Formats: sequence, C-alpha cells, structure tokens
Amino acid sequence: MAMNIMVQGTMSNAGKSLICAALCRIFRREGYRVAPFKSQNMALNSFITDDGSEMGRAQVVQAEAAGIKPDVRMNPILLKPTTDVGSQVIVNGRAIGNMRAMEYYRRKKEFIPDVLAAYDSLASEFDVIVIEGAGSPAEINLKQEDIVNMGLAALVDAPVLLVGDIDRGGVFAQLYGTVALLEPDERARIKGVIVNKFRGDRRILEPGLEILERLCGVPVAGVVPYVHADIDDEDSLSERFTRGKAAKLVDIAAVKLPRISNFTDLAPFERYANVSVRYITKPDELGEPDLIILPGTKSTIADLLFLRENGLEAKIRQASSRGTPVFGICGGYQMLGQSISDPEGVEAGEVKSVRGMGLLQTSTVFRGEKVQRQTKGVFSGVSGIFACLNGLSYEGYEIHMGRSGDLPAVISEGNVYGSYVHGIFDAPGVAEAVLRALCRRKGADETKLGSFDAAAYKEAQYDKLADACIEGLDMELIHRILRREV
Repeated sequence: MAMNIMVQGTMSNAGKSLICAALCRIFRREGYRVAPFKSQNMALNSFITDDGSEMGRAQVVQAEAAGIKPDVRMNPILLKPTTDVGSQVIVNGRAIGNMRAMEYYRRKKEFIPDVLAAYDSLASEFDVIVIEGAGSPAEINLKQEDIVNMGLAALVDAPVLLVGDIDRGGVFAQLYGTVALLEPDERARIKGVIVNKFRGDRRILEPGLEILERLCGVPVAGVVPYVHADIDDEDSLSERFTRGKAAKLVDIAAVKLPRISNFTDLAPFERYANVSVRYITKPDELGEPDLIILPGTKSTIADLLFLRENGLEAKIRQASSRGTPVFGICGGYQMLGQSISDPEGVEAGEVKSVRGMGLLQTSTVFRGEKVQRQTKGVFSGVSGIFACLNGLSYEGYEIHMGRSGDLPAVISEGNVYGSYVHGIFDAPGVAEAVLRALCRRKGADETKLGSFDAAAYKEAQYDKLADACIEGLDMELIHRILRREV
C-alpha cells in the first residue's frame, strides 16, 4: 500500500490545494508514482473525466502536477452548491440528488465506504497519496461526523501538515488556535506546521516561529513564499475576480454571476499580456468591451433573474445590438436563448420558468439526468466574426442538466455565440484565433498579442510552484514524516 501525507488548513483558501499540487510535482520528480486525494470537495468548478465522471478541479490540477490523468477516485464526493443552504451531491462522479446542508450532514457517514473504496484503490496502484483536507479541522460544530479532515486522517492513518495563511494576517493565532481546539489524538497526527504566502525576509519571522513550535509541540515544516504561479483556481475566493479593471489591447468583459462555475474556461485569454479579462457584476462596469462572455453557472434561472433585476441584462442586450460579440458558455449560453424551463425543480429554485435574453433562437428545458461527457471535434458552421474558428480542432467537456436541442460545438446567430463545451478555448490556436479576430474588428495590431504554447506554459507553472515550495519547505522533515520516522 502507498505511503500517505495529508495537508490540512486553518481556513478555506489557506493554500492547501496548491501545497498539495506542489508536493505531487516534487514527489513525481523524485521518481514516485503519486496521486492526489480529497474525500469531499465543495466547488462549482468541476471536470469530466475520460469515463464521463464528474470531479473537483483541484484534484485535476494536482493530477496534472503528478503527471497522471484525472480519475474520479481522487475525489469521490463533490458538493456543488445550488442555493445558500443546499448542494447537488455527486458520489463517484454521478449526481445522486440535491440535499440541504443538514440532510447531507446527517447522511455523511453513509458515504464512508465510497471514500475508503476510492482511497484503497488508489493506494494499491501508487507509491504516495497526497491528501487534501477541507476548510479547517477545528470547525468544532462539524467534527463529530467529519470525513474530510481529522476523521479521514484517522480512517487512512495519515500524518498531517497544518497550513496557515500569513497573507491574511494572524498566522500564529491561526495555527496555534487550530491546534489548541483539537482533541489529543488529533493533535498527535499533526507532524508539522507551514506558514504559507509569506512576502519578505524569513529572519523577521524566526522569533515567532520558535515560540510557535513550543506552543504547538511540533516543528515548523516550512515558510512558503507567496508564489505568482498561474494555476487554475477552484473556489469563489479566486484572486482573478479582484484583478485590475483597466482595458488593454483586447478587452473582454466576463459576467461574474452569483453562482459562477467553471470560470477557468476564460484562463486561455488571461494569459496574454495585452488582453484584459474583467469580471463585472454591475451595469456601470461593462464599459465598451470587445467581447462579452457569460460563463457557466450552477443556478441558471436565479442568476439570469439577478442580471435582469440589476440592469446588466439590458446593458448586454444594448451592446449586442451595437455589434459587440457576446459568447455564452453552458449556463451563460442557456441565458441567451428564448426561454428556460425547470419543470422538475432540478435547480432547486422557486421559479420554474423564465424568458431568456432572446439573443439566440434556442430554448432550454432542465431534466433530472445530467449530461456529463468529454467531447472533441472540428469547428464547422460558425458564422460572423468568429468564422475563423471553422476547421480548427476543439476539445473539452460538458456538464449540464439543461437540454437545448441537438446543437454543434458552437451555435452562432449574427454576433451572438453559444456553446455547451467547457474548455472551448483551450485547444491550440482557438483563443488566439478569437483574439486576432477581435483585433481585426477594431483595427488593432494583432501582432502585439504574441503567441502562446498553453501546454508548455502549464508545465512551467507547475515547476515554478514546486521550486518555490522546495525553497520554503523542510523537505528532509517531510520525507521523514512520509516514512513515519516522525
């Protein structure tokens, strides 16, 4: 069976996912066969595997860092929030229904066999399993039925590294407070603490680190510098939503829907230095972009009503009437049609039918069975400014409950476009073709965009992350922890 090590955090977004990705890349470099694992993930950014299973994107990123294909065993339970108090529950890659939070917490123990079966299967095939926790192990109101932090660590006998985020402030209180709230057997599992996202000279921290080690009773396993590595984000705390709003050579306005999902679809555009991708929520933020994108959402009807009520829908329709290209992906595409109906209450909302924006002729009806599959092909039949896509290859995946008819990869009517394919811009040449078309439309110098090798860039970012963590972590200690010598 595989060796294992678990990374838990003092809070959400402390950096667990990226520390795990870094460890996956580091262990892979050292010659280990390594796989990531997270028993329960809550995220709206998901992925479809080769066999049509749905899993969280964090473990996809970690699998890529490990040099292996994503596998649903790496994330056997995925929760996709549908309302403020409930989520769609996905077990072993398949949706089993919507549950309110209390119902899920009552039933969590039912899923332990699925969690252990997935873990044991991976552990029989790999040398090292890097396990990610969720939130904080010190959420004392949730500890009783825990299957993702210390509860999971006990089930698979994993040593734990505890990560705190110094960038938010109060990292010593984060780490010591978390340890102090744990039970003695839980504290015994923590073999080291990590200060993450540090900017500055480590020598300034040394007096505090010495005290922290005495208080926590375990060594500081590292001080990891703040890393500017361009790696897919997973949750709503993504930094991309707060980036600068200044328009560049090509300006793309992406609508930040309340329940936005799979916003990584826009990542290919964000990697061009002369392209701005601005996430907007209000009408006065729209400006005069070269392209408007409506991303995916877990709650299409509710988010469309949000756009309607705050006036952003009207602004998008006005921009479209002036010729601005509009592109909708998945839920965003559904919004652009004539109507959206949810007769079975699939989205768990109160409204069962709503008119769409009326910019495409399609209509959408939600059904109980989810479409989830990988897809690839060659663009054809695309008209208007993006006719340049015809003949290019695309590759991506679909995740949707709605049905809008038998449609091509991209449907186009005038300057309005829609697609159910997540990752529609990822394949070589696709994002560049879109950006060059936008440059030609406005008379801008398209040579200033440059070129972009997405695959090489992604590998370089994983290596950059790993190098930074090697610099900051006590890898000798971590190897001793892995070998159970600590």
